[in-house]
Amino acid sequence: MKKIRIDDVENSLQPAAVMRQLTEPLEATDLAINYYELEPGDSFSFAYHRHEVQEELFYVQAGTATFETEDGDVDVGAGEIIRFPPGEFQRGWNRGEEPVVALALGAPLEYGHQVKLRDCPSCETQTDSTLERRAGGDADEDSIVAVCVDCGTVTGRWTKGPMPGDVP
Repeated sequence: MKKIRIDDVENSLQPAAVMRQLTEPLEATDLAINYYELEPGDSFSFAYHRHEVQEELFYVQAGTATFETEDGDVDVGAGEIIRFPPGEFQRGWNRGEEPVVALALGAPLEYGHQVKLRDCPSCETQTDSTLERRAGGDADEDSIVAVCVDCGTVTGRWTKGPMPGDVP
């Protein structure tokens, strides 16, 4: 048995105001579990993506999350849960005015290859992206950037915690 306090887990660098990775602190071996608090405009992920072998579930505890899916947008409200099978594209957002609190569960723990589609202004289309962690300099904090695999253009940049403006 392993018990933790979610607030004791460090906030991760993600496109959400709060994202706490609970898998390791809980010593889970076959399940990924993440806690999210999304402010209006925040996202659960860096891109419209799919997992090769992992199914992913989102349980919304408060607010309403909107998921972009292959079949169009799907709203998931408090007390509701949504499941994405392996290979299905999705990206969840808080497009409302109230915070979203949710748990994301993924199994198996390893998700295999992940295609991450983002709009590339240079290619003028959606392209696969890689994510790179960049260390901050004197006036800059650590960040994660999305880079187009076709042309190398940076298509998004995120820092830890709430970010002003729209999440890329």
